[in-house]
Amino acid sequence: MTLATTPDPVLRDLDEPRESDVPDDPDGDDAVRRPAEATESSRASRHWWDRNADEYQDEHGAFLGDDRFTWCPEGLDEADARLLGDPAGLRGLAVLELGAGAAQCSRWLAARGARPVALDISFRQLQHSRRIDLQRDTPPVTVVQADAAVLPFADGSFDLACSAYGAVPFSADTAAMMREVHRVLRPGGRWVFSVTHPIRWAFPDEPGVEGLTATSSYFDRTPYVEQDEQGRATYVEHHRTLGDRVRELVGAGFRLLDLVEPEWPDGHDQEWGGWSPLRGRLIPGTAIFVSERG
Repeated sequence: MTLATTPDPVLRDLDEPRESDVPDDPDGDDAVRRPAEATESSRASRHWWDRNADEYQDEHGAFLGDDRFTWCPEGLDEADARLLGDPAGLRGLAVLELGAGAAQCSRWLAARGARPVALDISFRQLQHSRRIDLQRDTPPVTVVQADAAVLPFADGSFDLACSAYGAVPFSADTAAMMREVHRVLRPGGRWVFSVTHPIRWAFPDEPGVEGLTATSSYFDRTPYVEQDEQGRATYVEHHRTLGDRVRELVGAGFRLLDLVEPEWPDGHDQEWGGWSPLRGRLIPGTAIFVSERG
C-alpha cells in the first residue's frame, strides 16, 4: 500500500486532543429536506461525528465489541456471512475499511492475518480506536483521517474494501466514491458495504408502530439535513434507491455479486434508533451490496 502525497488527509498523533476536533454542541437544530452539496455534507459529517463519537461509542460499544465485524443492527457478523470470502483467505490481504469509526471491523480483520487500514473522516472516532488498542495492549490498527470520496491512496493499493454503515450514506456524490474505491482496488478485489435499506426512507425513523406507515416518497432523493439557526448543516444523510446503488456500482466498473437483506433474528431484542424487532420482522432495515472490481 502506498499513501498519496496529498497534504489534506493526514496521519496525526491520536493521543493529542485538539479543541477544534470536538465543536460545541449546536442548539435548536432543525430537521429539513433540502439540497446539500459535497463540501457542506463532508464538513457536517466531520463535525457531527467529532461531537458525538463519545456518546456513540458509549451507547453502542458493547454491541459492536472491540474486535467484532458486524454488518448491521440486525447483528449479521462477517464470521458467519463470509461476504468478504473465506476468513482463512484474508491472511496477508490489504483491506481498506471506509467510515471505520473506532476500527472494530478492522481489528477483527487484523486478528485473521489481514493488513487493514481504517479510514474515517472523524478524528475523534479514530482516537477511540487508539483508546481501544491501548486498553487491549495490542498493536495499533493503522488509521487514516480522510474523506472517503477522495481517497489518499495510490491506484491498486488494496485487495478488499468494506464499509459497515460508514461513509456511504453521508457522501453527496456516491457515484464518485464508487469510482474512487474501484481505483484503489486491485482487479478482482471485492467491495462490500452496508447501508440503511433504501425502503426505510419512506417510513418515519421510529422503532414503534409509528414507524410502520409510509409517509414519504421512496423516490424523493432530497437529502435529510439537520441545520443550525444560521442554516448551516450540522448533519446530512443522502438517499439513493436500490436501482441507484446498482447503477453507481456498475457505472464505476464493479460487478454486483449479491444483495443481502438480513432478516431480524429470533431472540434479538435490542433496539438501535429506528431498528427494532417490531419493524425488523416486517420490513428490511439493511441492504448489503457485495461487488467485485472488474
